[in-house]
Amino acid sequence: MKKHFVSSELIINEEGSIFHLHVRPEWLADKVILVGDPGRVAVVASHFDNKECEVENREFRTVTGTYEGKRITVLSTGIGCDNIDIVINELDALANIDFHTRTEKPQLRRLEIVRIGTCGGLQPYTPVGTFVCSEKSIGFDGLLNFYAGRNSICDLPFERAFLNHMGWSGNMCAPAPYVIDADTELTDRIAQDDMVRGVTIAAGGFFGPQGRELRIPLADPHQNEKIEKFEYDGYRITNFEMESSALAGLSRLMGHKAVTVCMVIANRLIKEANTGYKNTIDTLIKTVLNRI
Repeated sequence: MKKHFVSSELIINEEGSIFHLHVRPEWLADKVILVGDPGRVAVVASHFDNKECEVENREFRTVTGTYEGKRITVLSTGIGCDNIDIVINELDALANIDFHTRTEKPQLRRLEIVRIGTCGGLQPYTPVGTFVCSEKSIGFDGLLNFYAGRNSICDLPFERAFLNHMGWSGNMCAPAPYVIDADTELTDRIAQDDMVRGVTIAAGGFFGPQGRELRIPLADPHQNEKIEKFEYDGYRITNFEMESSALAGLSRLMGHKAVTVCMVIANRLIKEANTGYKNTIDTLIKTVLNRI
């Protein structure tokens, strides 16, 4: 018997669009680019040969169009894994649920999703301007822990090694991080041989969770030092951002292909930052458009 998705779980607007994104099923392309900043949607879409639709609701702005023969949807998510939970679930519903019958479609429609963002580098080899493709993500957000199947898709030995290194095992007040791999084929296609393939921490905030201290002292003033020194099976943690883990994890559970690629705009190790990055990131945008 097909599962029926009731209106309280799958909220469809009166005009037939999904609740938060305000996107209709026919407007969604198989190739999706996610950006955090709604203003960056226009930058990506400026490279399109044509545009089919443009829609905006809250921080979610969407444009679908064509780039060199490829139909692509670009969508802003805002900041944080909580918004990724909304975006990925609603994109999957648009692709794989029949809005008329409110039942799952018989054939899986597999999306290719690339997030383009900015991040803070954590190693000497990730200076400002570096493009980092998140081969693995460590989720400080806890989002994936609410979904069945979490352990079957995560790198549990890596998780245990990281918990032990940070001294978080058995600490009820510490995060419960999960480690998730991005899609291998999509990572290879996007990163090729000119991006750093990294391990990215997706933090639950910009300040304390990333070791930034303003007026409130940190629970662990040595957190970032520990993170920078962590090594497991040849992997070192390369950067901080706030969305990659939820994107990779939810996409894997749903059967989609996803990866995050970011430009380093601050290096926490050598304490440098570049706030004038918006022109440079267009190079990363064009790279992703050509490779997606």
